[in-house]
Amino acid sequence: MTPPSRPRRGRLPVRLRRAPVAWERQRPTWRDARPGLIADALERARARPTGNWYVVGAARELRPDRPLGRTVAGREVVLWRDATGRLVAGPGICPHLGAPLRDSPVRCGTLVCHWHGLALDGGQFTGWEPWPAHDDGVLLWVRLDDAGGEEPTGSPPVPERPGADRALTAVYTAAGRCEPEDVVANRLDPWHGAWFHPYSFVDLTVVGVLGADDAFTVDVSFRLAGRLVVPVRAVFTAPGPRTVVMRITDGEGEGSVVETHATPLGTDALGRPRTAVVEAVVATSGRRGFAVARRAAALVAPVVRRTAGRLWRDDLAYAERRWHLRSTGRFPG
Repeated sequence: MTPPSRPRRGRLPVRLRRAPVAWERQRPTWRDARPGLIADALERARARPTGNWYVVGAARELRPDRPLGRTVAGREVVLWRDATGRLVAGPGICPHLGAPLRDSPVRCGTLVCHWHGLALDGGQFTGWEPWPAHDDGVLLWVRLDDAGGEEPTGSPPVPERPGADRALTAVYTAAGRCEPEDVVANRLDPWHGAWFHPYSFVDLTVVGVLGADDAFTVDVSFRLAGRLVVPVRAVFTAPGPRTVVMRITDGEGEGSVVETHATPLGTDALGRPRTAVVEAVVATSGRRGFAVARRAAALVAPVVRRTAGRLWRDDLAYAERRWHLRSTGRFPG
């Protein structure tokens, strides 16, 4: 199947919907969103290797004087930068008497336990072993071989992105009661966009499901206000079991990327799984005004995160519902 030709790009990215269709009168997509098609794409994504790398959070969250503490796959993880600026990661439990290292300060690149002053410089210490870590400039990664159980790799599978010198970046993080596959399944169902998120998406059509990479090609318009929209073509792929990438291939922001990473946290007090969604928006544009937006990144990025947050309030409810039905044997897909 060959997708239809790309829509022509005009001088201005904004369009006026001349014949808007009411939400309830848009074309139903349930016949196209075949459960078997989504399940097969999800199964293939789950079989793709990760090298045991997990996204921990946004690089901007790591301060020079405080570590970043997270729980990944039930393991306490602590990250900081050593005296050379190198990212360090390891168990978040102090090897002396078990203090939470996430609450301890960093002094001159050394993590100093606030219980008894045990100092960790990032190297091996009796009872404490560092874990491989990676800072890709946008996200922080840690490699947990005992959790992943795969053949480890020297670096994480970072998706191709626009160069940092020409991009605006924002990272949104949330958590829900589900498993990573429920988050990925949500993203492998682009047909729900205009029905479930009408405040953001209109005129959505999935124009192609192609190739071994399960590329879902979508024509959609982002709603600005009233009848003003920005039409684009986007392609969704799942390069791994915990990642879905949306790449704009035509229209405003061509080349921009939205990476959705689902990181297992562990279980709550009732034994229910919890998963973090770490979504990185790496936006670019050839328009002159975009340079102004990049210079005002401190003001623009919070707006991008708020937009992502509104979408993920809905989509995490979607993922949580899917997990609940699966866990009780009632999921129809």
